[in-house]
Amino acid sequence: MIPKQLRALGAGAALILGGILTLNLVSTATIGALRIATEAKRRKISVPCRACRGKGYSICKLCQGNSTIEWSPLYDPVAINPCLCPTCDGNGVQRCLNCLGKGYD
Repeated sequence: MIPKQLRALGAGAALILGGILTLNLVSTATIGALRIATEAKRRKISVPCRACRGKGYSICKLCQGNSTIEWSPLYDPVAINPCLCPTCDGNGVQRCLNCLGKGYD
């Protein structure tokens, strides 16, 4: 059998930890909802990004949209190998560096 004092201590600890967990979940949900609301308001009243014209992405600057670059080890002009672009991962487009992909300033 568990003594009464230990049982009361366990019940109190469970109550406190449950309260902390509940506060954590409620505050996380509230902060998420506030973030979504402010982002929607900011998007509504802001001007589109000038660099990407509001799309959120632009043509890759390294491969110029070809998705491959020519690479040669040790600057050997004879052995030039095409390889996948490390900036856009072969997509040909990259996230806008001005607006970070949001589409507005």
